Amino acid sequence: MTNKIAIGLGFVLLAFILADIFLNGSEALLFLARRLLRLIELVAFWR
Repeated sequence: MTNKIAIGLGFVLLAFILADIFLNGSEALLFLARRLLRLIELVAFWR
């Protein structure tokens, strides 16, 4: 991955995060964070 692609993806990710915070009250970020924690617990259980 080139630096230009990495910077572009970073800006796109930042734009989606900011849009979620301002338009949705960061509900999607909280949902994804909770799902990620569940996945980590599940993987740790099967380890």
